[in-house]
Amino acid sequence: MSSHGTVVQDPVETYLTGLSRALSGPRRRKADLMAEARDSLVDATEAYEADGLSPAEAAERAVEDFGDLAEVVPGYRSELGIAQGRRTAVLLLLVMIAQPIVWQEGLWVWNQHPDSDAPVVLFLNQLVMLAGGLSIAGGMLALIATGIGLRYPAVRERVTRVTARFALSSCAAVSIVALLLSTASAIVNETDATGLLVVFVFVVGPLLLVSRAAHRCLRLA
Repeated sequence: MSSHGTVVQDPVETYLTGLSRALSGPRRRKADLMAEARDSLVDATEAYEADGLSPAEAAERAVEDFGDLAEVVPGYRSELGIAQGRRTAVLLLLVMIAQPIVWQEGLWVWNQHPDSDAPVVLFLNQLVMLAGGLSIAGGMLALIATGIGLRYPAVRERVTRVTARFALSSCAAVSIVALLLSTASAIVNETDATGLLVVFVFVVGPLLLVSRAAHRCLRLA
């Protein structure tokens, strides 16, 4: 506080507050990035103080050296986008890997009827298995790309957007085919809409969460 009773804001804290407000994404990764930024600014401030500058001057110089928010934020946002892409890939994999268990014949009350031999049901069943298999394979590739793949600049620059678009495409394809399969199966087997409800609960619902994560990727990309 100054001699006139006004509060003098710490340039470092003001800068960090602005940086935090400009960033959104996975909380843990954001917390790590903010901690790294704080440590860097504090170290720089202490170094300038050791050179003879006043605390206020040292803090201002440290902030200047760190860079304007307009220059710094994109890099931090890219890091958060990569973390969000990895989270999206994990979510997609978890949802898709669980599907064989959810739809295992005879294991659950909603799947007691044998598979129909109707061509449309057989076709849709093969199609949903193909879509699911591709989703799992793509999710694994995205997981690798957001891990060791970051060593390569070409991968690092594109991984967030590619992961998001693949996840959105997979969610749409699997959801639509699963709904069509459940509807066709109910008509052919002359059963109620229990299977359709299960699709919404165990397929569409979880994939909507994956889609939400993917949209966050695109905002950070």
